[in-house]
Amino acid sequence: MPKEREVFLNGGYRPWGEATVHLMSHSFGRGSAIFEVIGFDETPAGPAVFRLDEYLARFRRSASLLGMELPLAPEALQEAILLLVKRSGLKNGFIKLFGFYPEISFSILPSQPRIEVAACLLASEEVFADPKEKGPSGVTACLSRWRRLDPQTVPIEAKVAANYVSGMVARNESRKRGFDYALLLDTQGFVAEGGTESLFLVKEGVLMTPSLGTVLESITRKSLLEVAQAMGMDTHTGRLDPRLLDEAEEIFFAGTVGKVLPVRQIGDRSMGAVPGPVARRLAERMAAITAGRDVAFARWLFPCS
Repeated sequence: MPKEREVFLNGGYRPWGEATVHLMSHSFGRGSAIFEVIGFDETPAGPAVFRLDEYLARFRRSASLLGMELPLAPEALQEAILLLVKRSGLKNGFIKLFGFYPEISFSILPSQPRIEVAACLLASEEVFADPKEKGPSGVTACLSRWRRLDPQTVPIEAKVAANYVSGMVARNESRKRGFDYALLLDTQGFVAEGGTESLFLVKEGVLMTPSLGTVLESITRKSLLEVAQAMGMDTHTGRLDPRLLDEAEEIFFAGTVGKVLPVRQIGDRSMGAVPGPVARRLAERMAAITAGRDVAFARWLFPCS
């Protein structure tokens, strides 16, 4: 990490220790903060942020779904994040972007819709404190007794802090049962996703993932589907029966941090050697893209220089 860690807060760059809100703030007490986790990697042209435009578009969508008003125009926020990475001196890592109500409030509704925005950086070695998160040897997973939030109860496409309690309790349950990760069904009994990860299966060479509607519109999920199609792979999105977990030749999670995280065991079933051929090809292509070595997807990178 840089010697003097900084955050972007209220339109300026401040020391890490000033990234605070009151305990009685609405977003702390009600879980109303929205967020994004965005990766950046070293490239020949310097650090570059992966698909920053897509992440910021989803951030704005989350704000809109919750009736929040952002204090910055999209272009200004994008420039602020790129400059934060540049100022940090880090070559790779992750950005955690927050939108929150700082006001002291006991009410269920904030007094006004305008929020504040903050962005913090973490070096890759801090995020990957657990070697399993890197996933080359694969992780174990189990089917959780908890279900994915129903889209008729809350806007599940919003990345709002309160929505992630379900993933937390599911992951905690899986750890108590001796597994690394949890896999959740939706309330209709179809395969949904991990606690905080998208899910992919491979059966008879077809890359399969649950369709949108009951799962988050993940940027990594979207990227992997686009990359797979560009590589000539057959893909399928739809409502996936849990029996596919016993039939798939490969299963892997996907997310901003892990990108492609193969599952070597699901419940009592061993998946054999991991990563499988499809997961390996996708992981290698994604690594080339984020490192700036893939001209076909160069548009996905936002240089910080």
